[in-house]
Order: sequence, then C-alpha cells, then structure tokens
Amino acid sequence: MGLRELKKQQTRQNISHQATRLFLRHGFDQVTIADVAAAAQVAKMTVTNYFPRKEDLALDLHEVFVGLLARTVAERAPGESALAALRRAFLAAVSRHDAVIGFSGPEFARMITESPALVARIREFHEEREDALADVLARETGAAPADLLPRLVAAQFGGVHRVLFQETLRRTIDGQGQEEIAAALAESGRAAFDLLEPALAGYAVRTV
Repeated sequence: MGLRELKKQQTRQNISHQATRLFLRHGFDQVTIADVAAAAQVAKMTVTNYFPRKEDLALDLHEVFVGLLARTVAERAPGESALAALRRAFLAAVSRHDAVIGFSGPEFARMITESPALVARIREFHEEREDALADVLARETGAAPADLLPRLVAAQFGGVHRVLFQETLRRTIDGQGQEEIAAALAESGRAAFDLLEPALAGYAVRTV
C-alpha cells in the first residue's frame, strides 16, 4: 500500500471511529455530518466523500455484508451445493461472533434498532445481498435471464439470514452474552437450513 492509499485508509478509519463514538453517545438521529466532521477534524465534504450517506457512517460493513452470501456460493468447494456452503459459512461466522451476522455490543444494537433510518438502511442491505446472491446463482446454474428460480432461491437463503440477524440483535439488546447468543443461533441456523434441505440440497452443486 502506497503512502497516499495509507493516508486515505487512516482518514476513513478516523471518520468512522469518531462517528461511531458520537452515535453511541448521543444517538444516530441526533448527530449531524457537521458533528462528525468536527470530531474527526476534517471538512464536511471529506466525510461525504468517504461516506455518501450518513447511515453508512454507522454501518461501515456495507460491501462485506452485501457480498457475503454471493461470495460464499461463488467460492464453494467442488461437490458442494449452495445450501451446504451457506450453512457452513454461517455456522463458522457464529463460532467467531462475526459482526457481519449481527454480533455487537448492546449499545450498538440499540442504536441500530432505535433509528428508523438505520433500520431502513439495513433492510436495503438485505435486499442488495439477495440480488447479489441471485446473480451468482443464475450464473452458476446457467439460468436464462427470465428464469425466476435463482431469485426465488436467493430469497429463501436471504430470508434465513435476515431473520437470524434480527434475532442476534434482539438477544444482544436483551443482555445475553455472546456465547449464549452463539449457541442459540447455531441451533436455529441448523434448523433453518434443515428446513431448506429437502428442496435445495441438490441445487447449484459445484461440479469443478
């Protein structure tokens, strides 16, 4: 990484850190872009250059979140179905308490759930993630452009992840510890994927 790129990364991280600190202290809806810029000691335009939407200051994992399911399917092993790959990846994320599937402190979880703007933005994340997954499923199965099956399957997989994400936030706000949450999520995740197994066990199995 060159000096210019390193400087950009440090600036972005500083803005994100200062924004999160302010949001947790005052609430997302009470903090302005000007407040974040002042705390980070940069211009407002610098903040918006790195984060075009205020919501993305609080939800800084947009690209990782949206691309997670599609990437998991695209990188699945030979002989592995889309369902098996997603099950494996989800349970691994649970075991490491991954923030992308909802693990966070109670303050952060409350900040998200108490802000209509953030709730709406996360809903958009889920929709974008399903679209990205559907594109990969269509490509991997050679589906025709008008074929609805990849979108229908992506909606099933996306729905499982959406519900489990919300459950993680709920349990976090209720004060449960991460190990307790992880145990419950692993059980619910296995049950959810088991429900999809009869219909989708043989869908999008990688041949090479």
